[in-house]
Amino acid sequence: MKSNTRFIKGVIATAAKEDTVMPWARGARRAAFIAKRNAVEAPKLKAS
Repeated sequence: MKSNTRFIKGVIATAAKEDTVMPWARGARRAAFIAKRNAVEAPKLKAS
């Protein structure tokens, strides 16, 4: 059982170190993506 708890502690420690930004995260990156998407959609609507 010791190796299992050591493994779990290692996984938790590694997960705490990770700083992956998800696409759906709030912030400037998301706002920029939404603005870019809306800018691309706008000309398509006007052309129709």
